[in-house]
Amino acid sequence: MAAGAIRLRASAPSAPAHDSGRAALVGTLALVGLVAVMALLATATAGAPSSAVAEASPHFFPAWLAGPLHGIGLSASIGVLEALVLAICACYAIALRCASAISSRRLWGAIVLAHVAALLAPPLFSGDVFGYIGFARLDVLHGLSPYIHTAAAAPHDAVYHLLGWTNLTTPYGPLFTLLTDALVPLGIAGGLWALKSIAALTSLATVALIWRIAPRVGRSRRSAIAFYGLNPLVLVFAVPGAHNEALIGMFVAAGALCILAGQELRGGVSLVAASAIKASAALALPFALLGARDRRRLAASLALGLALAAAIAVIAFGPHLFGLAGAMLTQQDKVAGHSLPAEVSQLLGLGQLALGVRIAFLALFACVLLVTLWRTWCGAHWLDSYGWTTLALLAATAWLVPWYGLWALLPASLSSSRRLRVAAVLACAYLVAMRLAIQHPLSAA
Repeated sequence: MAAGAIRLRASAPSAPAHDSGRAALVGTLALVGLVAVMALLATATAGAPSSAVAEASPHFFPAWLAGPLHGIGLSASIGVLEALVLAICACYAIALRCASAISSRRLWGAIVLAHVAALLAPPLFSGDVFGYIGFARLDVLHGLSPYIHTAAAAPHDAVYHLLGWTNLTTPYGPLFTLLTDALVPLGIAGGLWALKSIAALTSLATVALIWRIAPRVGRSRRSAIAFYGLNPLVLVFAVPGAHNEALIGMFVAAGALCILAGQELRGGVSLVAASAIKASAALALPFALLGARDRRRLAASLALGLALAAAIAVIAFGPHLFGLAGAMLTQQDKVAGHSLPAEVSQLLGLGQLALGVRIAFLALFACVLLVTLWRTWCGAHWLDSYGWTTLALLAATAWLVPWYGLWALLPASLSSSRRLRVAAVLACAYLVAMRLAIQHPLSAA
């Protein structure tokens, strides 16, 4: 009996070790699968025009749009491309489940390789990047402020036929407008690939910042970087589409790291920089202020950053900058058929989006905002509160696209709340499914 007890005690630890080894193997296979499928998606979409590639058509698919993988010649049907996106989602789910058992080196390798594949792919599922370029060309080449003029003011510009929106002024902040202005000398093709490179590099920088932040908030580094860096919204939409959400994420993550490290001056300036790229990032400001160790120093930093950003904006764009408010209001008048307010409105038989339904969702968002601000004041971690509020904002907005999911993805990756992480993953799944099945129906293209 004593010998048996000794053998039992000796063998007991082997079961968890065996389970960990199996999880590491399964997770590694998922990483290999994700990188391989990302490479296939990038190569296949570069091989032939399809509805997955922004602005491509059977009569227009130049090599500069297809990208460096164009010469390989691999192509796939629309159904296969759709299956590849779903396979990426499945690999992500498995890798996320096993992330804590996978070595850091393998995780980092997969994240970097997947980002490289996303960078080399042509612009996928969105032509917003050409809107960025169009606004910049309007400003630099035609001397027309994009805050008061639309692309229709320069219909003979070479980028005009690539624009999805020709009757809108820019809704982007002055910092992003200045960045895109600086890229105009590169031309349309050079601007496209420069913006894609910026998206890939800033996304990787965000992952590196998450790696540094995670121990400070009690999160596993490996789980945190897998949550963000391998997410399909990042790899399939944000980086290939060169969306500025990747750039925003880097500044918000840098601000969070500085604030957690007690460097409120740098943190405040970084958060203001994110807000000067896109107004949606300003939602982080009150939560960071309430959650900071030294609220006075952060308040002073935010005030300094806002004053500096305002001065730069006024010098660069003058009174035309005030047109930004009108552009943001105009954008909010647009309705995505799969946004939650629109879905509920149609479900109730009230049309595309009834005013009462929209008001109800906005009121719900306002309630969530007030509750999360109060909880942050009472001691809840500001990143958790910010994460829940961004999810509420995504639920309430009438204009919803997949890359907006990065707003909630960043704080959720650093949250100790399993419920927030699960909610963020479900939101990501909804955004991918709706983009494929409704707003951009690949299978029907």
